[in-house]
Amino acid sequence: MSRICEDRIIIVTGAGAGLGREYARALVAAGAKVLVNDIKLEAAQAVADELGPAALANGDDITSMSGARAIVEAAVSRFGDVHGVVNNAGIVRDRMFASLSEDDWDLVVKVHLKGHFCIASTLVQRWRDQVKTTGAKVDARIVNTSSGAGLQGSVGQSNYAAAKGGIASLTLVQAAELGRYGITANALAPAARTGMTEQVFADTMKAPDAGFDFYHPSNVAPLVVWLCSAASAQVSGRVFEVAGGQISVANGWRTGEVIDNKARWKPEAIGDAIESLIAKAQPPQKVYGT
Repeated sequence: MSRICEDRIIIVTGAGAGLGREYARALVAAGAKVLVNDIKLEAAQAVADELGPAALANGDDITSMSGARAIVEAAVSRFGDVHGVVNNAGIVRDRMFASLSEDDWDLVVKVHLKGHFCIASTLVQRWRDQVKTTGAKVDARIVNTSSGAGLQGSVGQSNYAAAKGGIASLTLVQAAELGRYGITANALAPAARTGMTEQVFADTMKAPDAGFDFYHPSNVAPLVVWLCSAASAQVSGRVFEVAGGQISVANGWRTGEVIDNKARWKPEAIGDAIESLIAKAQPPQKVYGT
């Protein structure tokens, strides 16, 4: 891999295993310095030890502003600055919706959606201050993690799907608001063999006996490296689906054909209008598991 991220300083959350570990490895190979964050500090330390002086282990909690500030401060103290974050950390608590508890809901939304907010907010305030107070040029990156569940839904994962869908929407707003400061925001919807997928999709995603390992998490890492680099400065507000050697740009919700009644609708008249609109609309992708 070329050193496309030479001297870039990137925070990767959930980097003690799976996708995050592969992102950290690929970023360091591409010339970046990486703060390897994981709530399991021993896992983060093992990755940092493997990567050497270009990596720093950190075990602070991404789901609080104090934890996020500690993560950013650790990166700045060690490496001098931060140029991007890859929000990768996540958990699952899978239940059918009728059996989902309040704790199952709150924990998944907290780790995924609030975790994305806390660290990005901390960094954005830093980057905005650099622009406003010093006039410094900022070329910063937010790389979020949505999922196919967030884009199309997934049976048994309403909490996870809602959080990941929220992350896709968050990415659109970040891109719209932050471009003026030199900050891009994009998101990934990766399909890979990780701790969160290997049980549910064990047969589908298992490694082959020979040939290309389509679902190996390292296949997602090159896109992350490119998104963290200076080369991606003109790309923002996009959600990329990536698996194996495949990359696509997700085509999200758009306003469809409109029927205008030119006056307030009568409820009994709406059914025919809706039937006509649905007949002309592109069908949504099937929810995973249906």
